[in-house]
Amino acid sequence: MQRIKYLLLCASLFFFAVAKGQKNESVSDKRLVFLDTAFERAMNTWNTPGFAVAVVEKNKIIYARGFGFRDRDKKLHVTPNTIFAIGSCTKAFTTSLIGILQKEGKLDIDKPAHEYLPDLNFYSQDLTSNVTLRDMMSHRTGLPRHDYSWYLFPTSSRDSMFRRIQFLEPTFPLRRMWQYNNFMFVALGALAEKTTGKSWEDNIREKILMPLHMKSTEFSILDMGKNEDAASGYGLKKDSLVYHMPYYEINAAGPAGSINSNVIDMANWMTTWINGGKFDGKEVIPADFLKEAMSSQTVISPAFPSDEKPDIYFSNYGLGWFLSSYKGHYRVEHGGNIDGFSASTCFFPTDSIGIIVLTNQDGSFMPSIVRNLIADKLLHFPYFDWNGDQRRGYEKLKKTVAAAQKVKSSTQILNTSLSHPIKDYEGLYSHPGYGTFEIFMRHDSLLAQTPNRIIWLKHYHYDIFMPYVLNDARFDPSDNNDFRIQFNTGINGDIESLNTIGFESPAIALNFKKTVSSKSLHPSEIEKYAGVFEIAGTEIKFYMKSGHLAMFVPNQPEYELIPTGNDQFSVNKLSGFSVQFLKGIDGLVNAVNLIQPNGTFRAEKKK
Repeated sequence: MQRIKYLLLCASLFFFAVAKGQKNESVSDKRLVFLDTAFERAMNTWNTPGFAVAVVEKNKIIYARGFGFRDRDKKLHVTPNTIFAIGSCTKAFTTSLIGILQKEGKLDIDKPAHEYLPDLNFYSQDLTSNVTLRDMMSHRTGLPRHDYSWYLFPTSSRDSMFRRIQFLEPTFPLRRMWQYNNFMFVALGALAEKTTGKSWEDNIREKILMPLHMKSTEFSILDMGKNEDAASGYGLKKDSLVYHMPYYEINAAGPAGSINSNVIDMANWMTTWINGGKFDGKEVIPADFLKEAMSSQTVISPAFPSDEKPDIYFSNYGLGWFLSSYKGHYRVEHGGNIDGFSASTCFFPTDSIGIIVLTNQDGSFMPSIVRNLIADKLLHFPYFDWNGDQRRGYEKLKKTVAAAQKVKSSTQILNTSLSHPIKDYEGLYSHPGYGTFEIFMRHDSLLAQTPNRIIWLKHYHYDIFMPYVLNDARFDPSDNNDFRIQFNTGINGDIESLNTIGFESPAIALNFKKTVSSKSLHPSEIEKYAGVFEIAGTEIKFYMKSGHLAMFVPNQPEYELIPTGNDQFSVNKLSGFSVQFLKGIDGLVNAVNLIQPNGTFRAEKKK
């Protein structure tokens, strides 16, 4: 706690130095002071709890204000020192670290990443051999998001996280298409760790945060929660219901979006970018890399000028930055979104202007509205009602979606039933690129438990269900969504896997293999199944080994058996194979059924 207070004190002293003693810890440039009313109007339009904004011109903060509440229940106001999660605005920090390491001669961004991180493998050998660091930083590896892997199956191990990449299916060839992918930044962070022998966090702190005097910036949402000036996160349901959203701990995916900061610290970050990579006269980001980072590496979309906004066009991506033309001015920007927070970091390099907007609202329009209002004023354009324009576009989109729903024909087939008793769908389901979750019964419903979420499976038709996250205030069982979970029956008639449908775009059906939940048996209980059983002259042996039951069939490897209850065992690593021990009237085992895809075969116990 003493360290937190010390950091806050340092941040406050730094702020007062640049603010020259302004009241309420704010700085107000005369060109922007009249926008305060427009900002508050936008907050009311979108029911935004609070936000902070800072503007940099050349090497000076010319505007810094907090609006609304960092905590609505306690009525605690946002200040320029309030800490927010910045989400994917983190990515430019990670790419900058890579640029620094390149200048130090420790790597080359145009060489395959596998050369620096041998454990990094992709879905094919061709990708493993050819994906470069530049490809990863510009989202052109061919992999779609696969975000449910890190979001629903988090881990604290960065090594285990990036090792999932080899199981993540691409949807386009290398360098064919821009596709946003957080996993590439996880791997970049791991690569930096391998190269330097230090954690990604320590590298960012030592090479970027400390030189930029970003003393209030941290990496853990848990540490953020201990800060006395941290914002609480909020969501919005049905345009009017504001609800609290718990912090999301990003853990191993940190290099893609775990930084938490305030607009004062982030102003130093923007100052560095608009001053050629220098801060206080010292180079922090290598100038050559900085130019490449904010230059086009990949075309996102044609982004042809529209009739409504003919002066906003082109949409490309650099190295950790989105690039566009804003009314004839070159704009470099990145947004950030994570549970309860939205952000925008933006700068105009040829105009020496930087804008930072941080808000404690999930998926908020506020960052772009505030950013554009400020840009228009500083770039000497007439006032344009960006809030009203966004609202009109939003209402138009809602009407379009509603109209589409009216004419949309449902694929649901009514009055169908499950192919199995509902209890048969219980079990553990695993995908090597995602993780393992359990499906279990509660009352008459199926629920899925991931490491951080409970999901209700609403029956749709046949063996297909619609998933709804239960521990989410936005949950509404009447909502329709396009996500589906389809259970698959094996050749032996058992439920053996499930596919997730609609979780990726372009569509990829992710297959999770089922393993039956094992039952705990004491070795003394297992011993009763040991013995020799005979079928058609072939002897099959069952015996204890290392505390479990093993099976040996002549000319085959030894098999481990996993108890599943009621005298039944599944054969480990063999889908669709199991054994069922049979008892006589004396209660002793006298036979076994060998259950496999091509039939069930009975073996009698030898006396």
